[in-house]
Amino acid sequence: MLTVGAVFTNLIRHPGRTLVGRWHWKSAIASSLIRANIFLAANWSAGPKAAAGAMLAEFVYRFLAAGFYGALTQSFRSAEPPWAALLSVSLLLPGVSHSVELLIHWLRGTPNLRVSILASVCFTAITTVFNWYAMRRGVLLVGEGQRSFWDDLRRVPGLLTDMVRDAVRFTRRLPLRNAL
Repeated sequence: MLTVGAVFTNLIRHPGRTLVGRWHWKSAIASSLIRANIFLAANWSAGPKAAAGAMLAEFVYRFLAAGFYGALTQSFRSAEPPWAALLSVSLLLPGVSHSVELLIHWLRGTPNLRVSILASVCFTAITTVFNWYAMRRGVLLVGEGQRSFWDDLRRVPGLLTDMVRDAVRFTRRLPLRNAL
């Protein structure tokens, strides 16, 4: 059994092998394309030139960084207990990625910075949980166990349905539900 602590230990001892050697090209492609468009839309009111600049900055940053964040998420896919693994990627990944993202866009003067970052954080909240969920089920992997990107994309709608169903089942089992 791989514990969350063991994953963190491996990340600290072997960051190059864990994050660089397992750079997640599927996350890099998907995240950079989607987030670039989020920044384009969030900054369109500042004019096409400003929006295009924000879009380009986000695309370059996310293409480079999302590969590392995808590798990080994949590192936790088999960690036990699952709730601790999910909590780790849900806090660690957004904390690091959005701090760097905020700095990049603040330095370059992205006009609608608050809206841009808020939209990006909301997107991260959803996609980090979904990516971890999918990776635990053998989808969106790179390296060992990898399938084609197109095969992964075909499985996404079913996984989204499964994730929502599992979330509803989980919340029904919470003790707080009966206390209200």
